[in-house]
Amino acid sequence: MAYRRVLLKLSGEALGDPAGKGIDVSRSEAIAKQVAKIVDKGVQVGIVIGGGNLWRGAGQAHLDRTTSDYIGMLGTIMNGLALQSVFEGNGIVTRLQSALSITRVAEPYIRRRAVRHLEKGRVVIFSAGTGNPYFTTDSAAALRAIEIGADVLLKATKVDGVYDKDPKKHEDAKRISYLPYQDILDEQLGVMDLTAITLCRDNKLPLIVFDMDEPNAVEDVTEGKPIGTYVGFDLPPERA
Repeated sequence: MAYRRVLLKLSGEALGDPAGKGIDVSRSEAIAKQVAKIVDKGVQVGIVIGGGNLWRGAGQAHLDRTTSDYIGMLGTIMNGLALQSVFEGNGIVTRLQSALSITRVAEPYIRRRAVRHLEKGRVVIFSAGTGNPYFTTDSAAALRAIEIGADVLLKATKVDGVYDKDPKKHEDAKRISYLPYQDILDEQLGVMDLTAITLCRDNKLPLIVFDMDEPNAVEDVTEGKPIGTYVGFDLPPERA
């Protein structure tokens, strides 16, 4: 495997129905089966989960941003609980950690404890983002990846990478196989929020954007196969 320890960023919509709403157990089952393959090969896996399938704060009338963001954090804990249950039903030992104190259902996030879980082969699900309003779960994913010493941040999406133009609107859109961090920042490309990209750049953490729905996608990207879009300083030899 090309990577020993990975941080997988999942959107809340990845757990939802075809419209990206609610929690669809069959979708969680599909994710569990993909993750199980790389765990069996000795890869240490951390997961940051979003909450967009349960709560979208933008545009909510009469709610201040801070309150809305905390509601979203609670949504990620709900998703984390569901994902943990499905994972363990598929034989994957997991630990759910939360940046908010909610000890009846999740461990508090403690970096050293998270790393120890990973070393023991447990999948660690990080919920509640950073525990602070005004930060997205993209930023939380970059932060947790850096804290646990992940080799790569894997951003699972519904498209197979970053394109030079919107592939839904342009038939001639071409997938970009490699992007330097600075290009994303300079052109403000919507790969992840700019705080997350800056964290990755400043800490030399590579990022791969890929399509989670492709068969064996998680296994392929962890093996270093040239799928998706690689974001970093230099393209690694296995992807050249």
